[in-house]
Amino acid sequence: MRTSALFSHTVRSGVRNGRRNLVLYVASSTPDEPTRIGFIVSKAVGNAVARNLVKRRLREIAVETIHRHPCGIQVVVRALPASASATWDELGDDYLRAFSAAASRLASKPGERAGRRNNAPAVVEAKRVEGDDVRDPS
Repeated sequence: MRTSALFSHTVRSGVRNGRRNLVLYVASSTPDEPTRIGFIVSKAVGNAVARNLVKRRLREIAVETIHRHPCGIQVVVRALPASASATWDELGDDYLRAFSAAASRLASKPGERAGRRNNAPAVVEAKRVEGDDVRDPS
């Protein structure tokens, strides 16, 4: 994602799920549109070195989302200040759990997916992880 309009649309109309290190927004788009992912890493996360490290890690983690869902969704990841001191595994777990929860909520959202055709790819293959908190912190 490169334009503020795409970011705004995803954040405002998408489904939100927050974790300790990040907040993730997922919105659906047309099934033939490629998946787009955008990152918001503010100065609250740290200096330029810390922000770029967090961005690189999140970008690498998000590649799996593009491989599993090449079309039909838009994702915005907002890094929280705690992400600067998070390990690779903590960031990965937070991202995957937040994406899984947000995508499953998006699939069950009544008006959002009404226009989908039966032959369009599904958005979610959610997996439960022991100890996963299913409550939405929002």
